[in-house]
Amino acid sequence: MSKLQIKNYYTLAKPGIIYGNAITVIGGFLLASKGVLDFELFLLTLIGISLVIASGCVFNNFIDRDIDARMERTKKRVLVLGLVPEFNALIYAIVLGFLGIKILVLFTNILTVLIALFGFFFYVVVYSLFAKRLNSYGTLIGSISGAVPPVVGYVAVSGTLDAGAIILFLILTLWQMPHSYAIAIYRLKDYTNAHIPVLPISSGIQTTKVHMLLYIILFLFASLLLTIYGYTGTYYAVIMAVVSLLWLLMGVLGFSAKDEHKWARNMFTYSILVICVFSIVISLSGIFA
Repeated sequence: MSKLQIKNYYTLAKPGIIYGNAITVIGGFLLASKGVLDFELFLLTLIGISLVIASGCVFNNFIDRDIDARMERTKKRVLVLGLVPEFNALIYAIVLGFLGIKILVLFTNILTVLIALFGFFFYVVVYSLFAKRLNSYGTLIGSISGAVPPVVGYVAVSGTLDAGAIILFLILTLWQMPHSYAIAIYRLKDYTNAHIPVLPISSGIQTTKVHMLLYIILFLFASLLLTIYGYTGTYYAVIMAVVSLLWLLMGVLGFSAKDEHKWARNMFTYSILVICVFSIVISLSGIFA
């Protein structure tokens, strides 16, 4: 296999999504570790769930190839250009998923495996095959699968679906809504061309901005629950309050933004910073517990 072919298969798995989710997996794992790191379990959990995520991304690329062909951002993806045979992509997705689940089965616990399968099913079947194409609620359904990785990391250590795991799930679900809406606004033309009924299309940009503010407020309160329930310290609460309030301020300024495309892109970029800061501070909370 040539370097170009390897690159095509690598790209097919959406490495950016894998790495982004890996950050939250690490955060969840270290938070649950409470200062005692099982490095072997850490590494195997990270590899296992990353392979499962990669599998889901390949399946998503396969399912969305018709949509991708109509969007400027995605029209050069490898399946759209025919750089990887569709049958090969399906086999690739199956192998990645099998290896990832096998690693989680062998080295973690059954609850971790079930949660990983739940996230995979929601992303590939519920979201990619159906919800994404039906109505604006597809974004919320997609956020459910995106909230699974940190819970996988957490439960791999704790072995139980306790309040910490549930709060992590809630935080990530809420974070993804303004994050995804920002993408939908600055890629509005793409979504319109692909006939994907995201909220800015079905209800308008101004309504979407209101929803973004509400979700950011809910994200702030959900983040503070980790401190309220004793999983993190005061410094975590202060940091998350500051970054969340700045995010909220950016959202408010969006109502007077002259360039909505630029504002939405800035909101998207800042949302990435928010989740990185969140993952770092919960990791530190776990390390220094």
